[in-house]
Amino acid sequence: MSTNLFVCKQVKPISFRPFVSKVSHLIPTTTYEKRKTALERAGYNLFNLPSTMISGGDYLTDSGTGGLFDTQRSMMELHDESYAGSTSYQRFEDSFKAITGMPNILPVHQGRAAEKVLFSSLLNENCVVLSNSLFDTTRAHVENTKAKGLDLVIDECYNIESSHPFKGNIDLNKVKKAIEDANTNGKKIPFCVMTLTNNTGGGQPASMQNIRELKSLLDQYKIPLMIDACRFAENCYFIKQREPGYGNKSIEEIAKELFSYAECFTMSAKKDGIAHMGGAIGFRNPEWMDLLKPAVILNEGFINYGGMSGRDMEAVAQGLKEVLNEDYLRTRIEDTAYFADQCKKYNIPIITPPGGHAIYVDAGKLLPHLKSEEFPGQALACELYLRSGIRSCEMGSIMFGSFDEQGNLVKPHKRELVRFAIPRLVYNREHLKYAAQQLALLKQDAFRVKGMKFVSHPKVLPHFSATFNFVN
Repeated sequence: MSTNLFVCKQVKPISFRPFVSKVSHLIPTTTYEKRKTALERAGYNLFNLPSTMISGGDYLTDSGTGGLFDTQRSMMELHDESYAGSTSYQRFEDSFKAITGMPNILPVHQGRAAEKVLFSSLLNENCVVLSNSLFDTTRAHVENTKAKGLDLVIDECYNIESSHPFKGNIDLNKVKKAIEDANTNGKKIPFCVMTLTNNTGGGQPASMQNIRELKSLLDQYKIPLMIDACRFAENCYFIKQREPGYGNKSIEEIAKELFSYAECFTMSAKKDGIAHMGGAIGFRNPEWMDLLKPAVILNEGFINYGGMSGRDMEAVAQGLKEVLNEDYLRTRIEDTAYFADQCKKYNIPIITPPGGHAIYVDAGKLLPHLKSEEFPGQALACELYLRSGIRSCEMGSIMFGSFDEQGNLVKPHKRELVRFAIPRLVYNREHLKYAAQQLALLKQDAFRVKGMKFVSHPKVLPHFSATFNFVN
C-alpha cells in the first residue's frame, strides 16, 4: 500500500518584474516648509520645480524620464557621431522600418519636433485635422498653422466609470459627419490622426477593428491615416489582451498590422522608444521627402541625426526592440493596474479601466466644492505636492480649456483630471502604493483644499509656464 506524504495543489503563479535594477538613485528628502517655499518660488506651477525638491515620486510625465535596459547602454557604446551617414543612424532607421514598414524615415529630437516639421509643411488655415484626441503639443502645432483640430473620440471616453475596453476608439459616425461638413465648407482634410494610446482620454487604447474600419472610411475620401505612435506598443498589448483574434499573435505582429493601415506616423521615442531623447517621422509617399527634408534640416539638423547624438539614436534603435518584449509590457501594464487598484481601495475617483502609462484622478469629483474656473486639477496637484512631495500633472481646463485674452476661462474641459504618469523601469509597487495612500489622506479633508487662479497666463500651452496662486 502506498502512502501519499505530500498533496500538490494548483498554485496560481506569482507575477514578478522580469528585470532587476543594477543602479540605484537616492531620492531627496524634503520637508513641508521646504516644499512650501519651493512651490511659492515656482509660481505654484509644478513644471517650475527643481527635481531636488521632489521626494515622494515624480509622475509629471513618462516622457524621457525612465530607465534604460543594459542592452541599450551597451549599444550606446557603439555610437557613431559622424554628421552624415553614421552607422548609428542606419540602425535607428532600420529599427523603425522593421516595425512600421514605412520606407521613409526622418529623425527628429522629439515628438513635438515631428509635429512641427510635418504640420508646418502640410497644414494651413483652410485645413481641418481629425483625431480621436489631439494631445497638448499636437493641438498647439495644428492651431499654430491656423488649421482646426477636431477630437472625435467615442462618447464612452468621457465616462470615467465605463468599462469599455477601447475607450480610445474614434467615433466613425462623427468622422463621416466631419468629412461631409468640411467638404460642404470647402475645407481640406490632409490627414486623420489616431493617438495611440489616447493620452488626453486617459491613456486608453484603440482597437484594431476600429483602426481598420477608420482606414476603410478614410480611403473612400482619399484621406491619409496618420498614427501618433508615442505609445504604440502599449496599445498593441491591450489589443492582444482584449481583442478577439489577437491573443496568439506577438506584439511585433500586431504592431506591423497596426502600422499597415497608416500612410504616415510621428513618434516621440521618449515613450515607447524607452529613450531619454529622440523621435521620428515615417511616411509612404516618396513625394513627401522633398517637402519635409528641408524642414528637418532647417529646424533639427541634418537628416542623418535630426537633433540627436549617435548615443541617442542607438538607445532608440535598441529600445524599439526591447519594447516589443511581452514580459516587459505585461509588467508595465500590471504596475499601472496595481496603482489603479490601490486608488480604488481608497475610493479615489479615477478613469477606468486604467490605461497603459498613467493613472488619471478625477479632481472634479475629488474636490466637488471647486468650480472649473478654480482649476481643481491644479489645486489637487499642488496640495498633494505640499503634503507628500509627489509631483503630478494637471490635465483639465488649464491644459485643454479655452481662455480669453485676459486669461478668463471661456470653455472648460469636459473633465478636470490629474495625471500620474509612471516612468519606465524606475518605480516599484511600494512607490505606487505610497502615492495612492497620500491621495487617500488628502481625500479625508479634501474640502479644505483651496481653488487656484492665474497670476500670469501665456497664450500658448499655458500649463508649461503659467504662474498661479490660491484663491483667497
